[in-house]
Formats: sequence, C-alpha cells, structure tokens
Amino acid sequence: MSRPAPTPIYTLRGAGGPLNTLHFSCHGGDTPLLYSASGKGAIHIWNLNTRRAERIVEGHSGNSIIWVSTLQAAHTLISQGRDMQVCLWDLSEGRSEVVDSVWTGSVGFCQCSVLETSPGNQLLAFAGQQTEEIKIIELPSKTPVCTLVPDAKVGMVMCIKLWQPDSGPGPLLLAGYEDGSLLLWDVTQRSELSRAKAHPEPVMCLTFDPERLRGISGSSEKTLSSWILDRQNNLQLQDDVTLVNAGVSQLCIRGDGKLLASAGWDHRVRVFGWKKLKPLAVLQYHTDMMLSVAFSDHQDPRQRLLAAGSKDQRVSLWSIYNEGADTG
Repeated sequence: MSRPAPTPIYTLRGAGGPLNTLHFSCHGGDTPLLYSASGKGAIHIWNLNTRRAERIVEGHSGNSIIWVSTLQAAHTLISQGRDMQVCLWDLSEGRSEVVDSVWTGSVGFCQCSVLETSPGNQLLAFAGQQTEEIKIIELPSKTPVCTLVPDAKVGMVMCIKLWQPDSGPGPLLLAGYEDGSLLLWDVTQRSELSRAKAHPEPVMCLTFDPERLRGISGSSEKTLSSWILDRQNNLQLQDDVTLVNAGVSQLCIRGDGKLLASAGWDHRVRVFGWKKLKPLAVLQYHTDMMLSVAFSDHQDPRQRLLAAGSKDQRVSLWSIYNEGADTG
C-alpha cells in the first residue's frame, strides 16, 4: 500500500506578500511562535496555538525582508531587508521598537548568519558592499571582527553559514558564491581553509550540519550537491541528488539530523532522509515558487512541524515523520 499524499495540517494566510523567510521560536515561553517576513516589508508573528497573527511588525521602509531570526536574549528579533539594513527589535512587553541597526551596503539576496558566542553576545555575518566580501561584526557592540575577501574571482557572495566547531579555536564560516564555489573560512585567522566547486551555476542556498560536519547546497539547476569537512577542514564533494525540476530557494535540516527539506521553484517542498538523502515525500499545495522552509524547534518531537513559505503569499504547516519513521 502506498502512503497517501500528505496534506498541510493548516495554512496561514494574510501575509500580503511573498514569504521570503520563516523562523520558529517554540522552545521558550508558553506560546509557540512562527515569524514570517514578506516581500512587502512586514513581519508576521504567528501564534501557533490560535493559528493567527499575534502581531504584525512593519519595518525596512516597506522594502522586502529576506531574513529574520531571534536572539537568545529575551524578546529580541533581528531582521534583514533590501534597504541594506539589519534591524534589532525589542519585542518585550508588547513593544515593537527598532533599538539598533547595521548598514550592510549590500543589495543582494544573501541572508545574514548569526552565532551566539556567549549569553548576550553574538557574531553577525553579512554580505558587504563589495560583491565578494563578507563582513563579520560583534553584537550588540557592532565592533568589526573581520572582512573576508577571496583571493580568486568567485563572483558575488550568495549564501553564508556561521558556526562554532566543537574542537579548534574560533568560529568557521561557509560561503557559496556566484561561480558555484563553496569556500570555508576561519574567522579568527581571517583565512580561507578550503574550497570546492559544488555547482556550475551560482550557489542559491546551503545548509550545514555541524554535528556530522556535512552540508548540502542547491542552485538553479536540477542537482543538490552534498559535501563533508574532513579532519583537516578540507571540503570534499560527496553525493549529488538529482531533482525532477530545476531550482531550489532554500534548504533546511531538522534539529535531530534526520530530515532535510528543500523549497523548490516548481512549487513543491521535498523531504529527504538526511543520512542517505533518500527521497521521502513531495509536498504539493502551493500555486507558486517556494521561497522558504523551516523546521520547528519544539522540545517534544511529536509536536515538530515543517513550515513552507511561497510566492503565493501563504504559509503551509506540515507534520512530517515525527516518530519512529525510517528516515534513512
């Protein structure tokens, strides 16, 4: 018997623009929340208990917002817009005030990456004013840490991921570039550690699993490229996954390292087992290009959700393989 095609457990409407980015906050406080940000400059804060927008925050002068996240410091939201600003918001006690901002100078679509280094302190990485440069600053002080510029011509920086390895000194950063290259940077040494040519086209998105030292990237073509870091921090290309249709906007690995989701230009979300990249499900609901996917961070595995945002201005929520499924 084949398993019936999955359907969303519910959908969220009313975002008023393409859903560029999604971020869950379900592990602290009483109310599980989903933040969505649109191409019209609105951030919706959805209460997942009532399935309604608890608050709508307007920012970035109506420009498209391409990334949102929350900081562990209570009620602090961070957002990035096409107005070349990264904004820090105080959402405590019903407020929605921009308390600080960072000018990036970048007009591209590269989403920021944030890393909590100690309670109340973060590193923020973002694409800089020059096409190939990545800037890293400390928050909340906004102290510059470094600027990373490749030696060779690799084109515009397209996507970045900052993380702290278990062993070794400082943070590392992975970046995907316009020429299809992946570069691994040592932030402390401001040096390039390794590179690999993962795609013939620009790297549109990447995600990385620091526990397994393994990542995957997508582009405008029909192939996902997976890769690992060896003990010497060398990037090594591994298996490719061939998709039915070309183009991936975003990739996301579930927190338990069992599932991978992709947001496809073909209006579909695909779910794979992260271990062996086995295709598990094709989620069909939306009527336009998928732009974003995110797994929830519920502490109870049975409550975990997958959210998908589309150019059709809707968010779909799915309950996927939460208990005992073979997700190889």
